[in-house]
Amino acid sequence: MDDLVPHLDNATDGSADIVLPAHDRAIDITRETCPMTFVRTRLALDQMQSGEILLVRLRGADPLANVPRACADQGHDPLDLIAVDGDVHLLVIRKDGL
Repeated sequence: MDDLVPHLDNATDGSADIVLPAHDRAIDITRETCPMTFVRTRLALDQMQSGEILLVRLRGADPLANVPRACADQGHDPLDLIAVDGDVHLLVIRKDGL
């Protein structure tokens, strides 16, 4: 499991372990607030090659609405949004939306 996306294997609701999608990099922005949520995501994407997959662990309504939209606006492809636990989600993004 990627160290940057901790605690995905022990959801408190008793659900099964979450299997992480194949990815090249992962970041945890659950402690960030807007606009830093997208800033951190964009910095990570800027360091990646076209077609690589970024996992973003996020928390709260604002990042949930804003980060996928801002990524799409920048030409990236939000592939999936996985509910992890409560208001925590895992956003799967392909750089440059090949």
